[in-house]
Amino acid sequence: MSTAPEQPSAPPLAAVRTTTREIHGRTRSDDYEWLREKESPEVLAHLEAENAWTQASTAHLADLRADIFEEIRTRTRETDLSVPTRNRGHWYYGRSFAGKEYGATCRVPVSDPDDWTPPQPAEDCAPDQPALPGEEVLLDLDALAEGHDFFSLGGAAVSPDGHLLAYATDTVGDERYTVRVKDLRTGELLDDVVTGVIGGATWDRAGTSFYYVTVDESWRADKVWRHALGTAQDADELVHHETDGRFFTSVGRTRSDRFMVVASGSKTTSEYRFLDADAPEAGWQVFCAREEGVEYSLEHAVLAGEDRFLVLHNGTGPDFELAVAPLAPTPREQWRALLPHNPAVRLEDVDAFAGHLVVHQRSDGLTQLRILELGAGATPEEPVTDDYLISFDEPVYTVGASGNPGFTQPTVRLGYTTMAIPSSVYDYDVRTRELTLLKRAPVLGGYDPADYEEHRLWATAEDGERIPISIVCKRGSREDSGGGTRPVPTLLYGYGSYEASIDPYFSIARLSLLDRGAAFAIAHVRGGGEMGRRWYDDGKLMKKQHTFSDFAACARHLVATGWSSPDTLVGEGASAGGLLIGAVANQSRELFSGLVAGVPFVDALTTMLDSTLPLTVTEYDEWGNPEADPEVYDYMASYAPYDNVTAQEYPAILAETSLNDTRVLYVEPAKWVARLRATDPAGAGRPDVLLRTEMAAGHGGVSGRYKSWHDRSFTLAWILDRMGLAG
Repeated sequence: MSTAPEQPSAPPLAAVRTTTREIHGRTRSDDYEWLREKESPEVLAHLEAENAWTQASTAHLADLRADIFEEIRTRTRETDLSVPTRNRGHWYYGRSFAGKEYGATCRVPVSDPDDWTPPQPAEDCAPDQPALPGEEVLLDLDALAEGHDFFSLGGAAVSPDGHLLAYATDTVGDERYTVRVKDLRTGELLDDVVTGVIGGATWDRAGTSFYYVTVDESWRADKVWRHALGTAQDADELVHHETDGRFFTSVGRTRSDRFMVVASGSKTTSEYRFLDADAPEAGWQVFCAREEGVEYSLEHAVLAGEDRFLVLHNGTGPDFELAVAPLAPTPREQWRALLPHNPAVRLEDVDAFAGHLVVHQRSDGLTQLRILELGAGATPEEPVTDDYLISFDEPVYTVGASGNPGFTQPTVRLGYTTMAIPSSVYDYDVRTRELTLLKRAPVLGGYDPADYEEHRLWATAEDGERIPISIVCKRGSREDSGGGTRPVPTLLYGYGSYEASIDPYFSIARLSLLDRGAAFAIAHVRGGGEMGRRWYDDGKLMKKQHTFSDFAACARHLVATGWSSPDTLVGEGASAGGLLIGAVANQSRELFSGLVAGVPFVDALTTMLDSTLPLTVTEYDEWGNPEADPEVYDYMASYAPYDNVTAQEYPAILAETSLNDTRVLYVEPAKWVARLRATDPAGAGRPDVLLRTEMAAGHGGVSGRYKSWHDRSFTLAWILDRMGLAG
């Protein structure tokens, strides 16, 4: 007979093994650095003990977790098809199937070269039948994942002639991919196998070789290689080696197919190399040598019949300018402005097509798509014949262009969403200026966006800065019986680093919160990019504290305006957003009933003091170098979550991490939780602080959609419990 494992009666307490370090005349003690030994049986046993405590502490939520998972599943169309994207002679799309984790990538031939309308599948298409006539399955992802606890497709690229597919897979979770090549005519794999790749592969124009990137010991993308088909990996050509430890490198091909480009960039500085397929004898050339503090990108365009480089750069202002330069190495003084710098508009990217340019920008905290037409009557001096925005009706939304591989295509494929409107795919025809909805992500069960209300709120920070908040709730959930309003439990999400913007987005899983009477809010704090480059600059380095105080200001605003209350307000953030949550736990604990920290960067000072750890050197421009600068050391020590844990009361905390994460190592939350337990003033080890470690996952968590639904169901059930809505 078997018996169930004994449930732990108390949280695990990690052994204290103190190490000290003298730096800048300061003594820093660390009791739990020994948890960094990932292969140690003792460390693994401690992580498993933490998992057991988390499981026992949340056992009462098992039914709720099952309910939430079922809600996600039944609202999701499990057998579905993405909108086909046209690339050369085929339409490419992805398929998902009920009961399968990963799905398949497929294509069908283009039947009419002049027709840019994506083919539509039959409404009653069975999972075991072709979705479209002539369907060819390129990759069966479930078959590739078979036998692996983790699976990720890093990228898949079809050769220009359409005959070969280079695809990258990771079955560990450490984001080191293996590239293989499939002959789409025979279905056979070629002998070519390239390992240790970050991301995927990029074909050259001839389709006889592909480029890829590898990382160094600190997980920095530092080398670009060219692999010739039919040769061994050890014979690959090293195209570029980036030796500056602050810089990453990457490789790509322009939409026009004429140029290969290699980009090197730190957080503050850029440099591009290009190879002209029309003149390969010239070799790789540096477009403009790196200049500290100057960021730029490179794109090939044809303006009024003349080939030019488009240069998006911050050399004339922090919110970037779009300039034009010849197809040759060109110093910055010779770049000619096409869209001059405007401090009210942050230019983020540009896509070049034969007849138009698409500029990705943001203004007043909202994303925008701007069309620059290159029509009849254009001249080299005035190549743009019209300049306008694609407009939408909702006051708060997110829009972006993607899936536009064809240089000569007359349409712009774009995605659009709000916090109530599911992700929607449109085609914008530049010739007719018509916007056509191709697909809105289905939400089964009678979902109606009108049942929910969205708002843009503004909190006031400690220094008077206005911080935007996006919030959504079920319509009427705030109404009380007397006709007024009442507070509702609220989940407040934040990030605030790397100029990454957390723009409004829709989530099926989130409906399980909203339909139980909760609200969901995004705090667009400084350190992100929502309000332009100054927003980022004002929340990094020696101004990082703004990120944390902005989040607290948003929480206080929600309470002060009657949206929520401290006993039902939960904060959440992941990665660098986990650092935000850890800092808020120390500084503003009284505002929250619970905090969720996903893969959290909570031991920031230890990481930034060790240049041998993954990514540390490249992060100096974001956080500073505390090893070299005592002022930076003291500033980071003032906010680093692990260093500032004290014997005070904390709200309930759920920390979630992955054993194989290479971006934020599992040891950071493990040490943080250990110190939280040891400083419990009641001596009970803070039983409401939980650590959950996925033992076969990476930075993005578990792989597979059903696994990810279970994962999110666990977190949402815990959040609802903290809100008082678990029942």
